[in-house]
Amino acid sequence: MFDIECKVVEISQLTEHVSKVLLKPTEPLVFVAGQYIELVIGENDKRPFSIANSPLDNEFIELHIGAAQADKWASTALTHIKNNPTVMLHGPSGKAGLRDNDTRPVILLAGGTGFSYTKSIAETLLKQNFQQPIFFYWGLRNQAAAYELEYWLTMHAEHKHFNFIPVIEDADASWQGRTGLVIDAVLADFTNLAEYHIYCAGRFEMVGKAREAFVAKGLDVEHIFGDAFSFI
Repeated sequence: MFDIECKVVEISQLTEHVSKVLLKPTEPLVFVAGQYIELVIGENDKRPFSIANSPLDNEFIELHIGAAQADKWASTALTHIKNNPTVMLHGPSGKAGLRDNDTRPVILLAGGTGFSYTKSIAETLLKQNFQQPIFFYWGLRNQAAAYELEYWLTMHAEHKHFNFIPVIEDADASWQGRTGLVIDAVLADFTNLAEYHIYCAGRFEMVGKAREAFVAKGLDVEHIFGDAFSFI
């Protein structure tokens, strides 16, 4: 891990509460898909965010920052980026990145802005022409929280091994896709998870419930990855 200076290139809105940040490092950052960096706010204030882009396309560092007004932790980080032409990052960090030479089918499970973690892994697997099935589940509270759906549904249509499954918890009548809780969607789709690798990101409570439910469905606990597991 090291500190790297980055130019703030672009800040754009993905949803009302989620911003996409593009940073250009002084030199390309070498990292593993699924790792995170820490935004340096002060000497003793470093705030982690998953890297949303693939390491195979690392000219920029892409972050998705969910900064609702009530979320002072994330909004302070976003304000810091907006107020500075350059920022310092520390990293990369994390032990839940994509495994080398993975030969198992893969399930990616994200809740909310945990999407950025799974997005990096999905992009990398597609760029590598991964031949095992990939199932990319994204759980959201409502349609307003969704973004990039058209792109990922296009990937779903174009790649025979790739399945993108957005799941809306509180969907209205216009939603044509899956509804309910994203963990329940995975449990409904698989009778046994023993052969899979699962990469998981989201709120600690959700990630903990996912691990418990998936192990009960045959998953080896050593085959589920998420940095949240270091804390729960």
